[in-house]
Amino acid sequence: MALHIHKYGGTSVGSLDRIRAVAQNVVKQREAGDDVIVVVSAMAGETNRLESLGQELSNKPKNREMDVLLSAGEQVSAALTAMALDQCGCEARSYLGWQVPIVTDANHTRARFESIETKRLKDDLAAGITPIVAGFQGVDGGGDITTIGRGGSDTSAVAIASALNAEECRIYTDVDGVYTADPRIVDDAQKLEVVFFEEMLELASLGSKVLHPRAVEYAANSGVTLRVLSSFIEGQGTLITFEDANMERPVVSGIAHAIDEAKLTVVGVPDVPGVASTILGPIAGASIEVDMIVQNIGSDGTTDFTFTVKRRDYDTAKGILDGIIKDIGARDVIGDNAIVKVSVVGVGMRSHAGVATRMFDALAAEDINIQMISTSEIKISVVIAEQYLDVAVRSIHKVFDLGNNVTVA
Repeated sequence: MALHIHKYGGTSVGSLDRIRAVAQNVVKQREAGDDVIVVVSAMAGETNRLESLGQELSNKPKNREMDVLLSAGEQVSAALTAMALDQCGCEARSYLGWQVPIVTDANHTRARFESIETKRLKDDLAAGITPIVAGFQGVDGGGDITTIGRGGSDTSAVAIASALNAEECRIYTDVDGVYTADPRIVDDAQKLEVVFFEEMLELASLGSKVLHPRAVEYAANSGVTLRVLSSFIEGQGTLITFEDANMERPVVSGIAHAIDEAKLTVVGVPDVPGVASTILGPIAGASIEVDMIVQNIGSDGTTDFTFTVKRRDYDTAKGILDGIIKDIGARDVIGDNAIVKVSVVGVGMRSHAGVATRMFDALAAEDINIQMISTSEIKISVVIAEQYLDVAVRSIHKVFDLGNNVTVA
C-alpha cells in the first residue's frame, strides 16, 4: 500500500462542488488501495480577502495577528473537505497546523519548518481515517500560530511527504502538468511527461506559476518525488524527479516568462571600488530583491549600473536612487517598468553548444532588441520590451522545436 500526499490549491477547493470533486478523487485513490493524506489551501481568493480586511483595519498590522487571520482560510477548507469525505462514506479528520503539530520557527508570515509530528497522522491512516491538513500554517515553540508565506501550502505538502516518506507528493491544481511554454501564448505548447528538479526550480523561479520555488527546493533537498496534476481533468500530469542517466535530455525543456519586472539604470557612476555596494546597499536595506545586474564601463572613467527589480518595487527603488545619486556622483537615474524576462531552461544545455545563438537569432528575426542577458549552466534569460512578449515566446518555442518535444506526455 503506497502513501500519497495530495495537495489541492485554491481553485481546486474554490466552491462546494469543487470540494465534492476533491473528495471523490480521494475516495477513488483510497479504493485503489493507496493511503492518502490531503493538504488544502484556502478557497480561491480567500487569503486576499482576509488580508484586505486586516489592512483596512490597521495601517501596519502585527505579523502575529496577520498569521492568526490568514490561517483561517485553510481552516475552512480543511473542515469542508473532511465533511465532503465523510459524506462520501470515507471517514476523515481535519487538522490545523498546531494540532499535528507542524512546528516552525517564530518568524511570522514567513516561518520555516523545524519538525512535524507524524503520530496522529499515522494513527489515523492505520484506523482507515483520511487526515485533512490545513496547509500554509504551523505553530512556533511558544504556541503561536505561524504561516510560511504565499504558496506555502505546496511546501506544507512536501514537508509532510518528507516526514512520512511518502511515495509521491501530488500537487493538484488548475493545470494538468508542466508545459514547454504557457499554453495561453503558444498554441502548440506540449505537456511534459518528466521534468528534472534542477529544471523545475529554474522554471518556477523564472516565472512559471505551476509550483512554488520553495516547494521544489524542499522536495529536491529531502528526496520527495513530485507530480503536478489537474483536479479538473483526468491524466498522469508531470513527474518532477531526479535526473537519470538513462533518461532523454532535450536541449531545452521549457520556456518561462516573468511579466512583473522593472529595470533601473544609474548613469555615469564613478568607476571606483565599492560602487555596486553603494548603489545596492540602500536597495537591500528596503527589503527589495534585485535580480539581473549589468555594469557597463565607459571610456570617461564612469560606469552605467543597471539592475532589475519586481515591478511592485519600482517606484520605491527609483525614489531611493534619486535620493543618493548626488552622494555617489552619478549623473542620472533612468528606469523602465514595461519590460519582461524570457528564459529557456534545459539540462541538455550542459552538453550542447549554440543554444544562446539560436535563441538570440530567433529574437533578431522578429526585430526584438535584447536589453539584458543572464545565464547559468542550464538557463538563459533575456530582458526585452513587454510589448514583444508573445512573439518572443512563440519564436523561441519554434526555433527549439518544442512543439514536437520528445519528452511530452
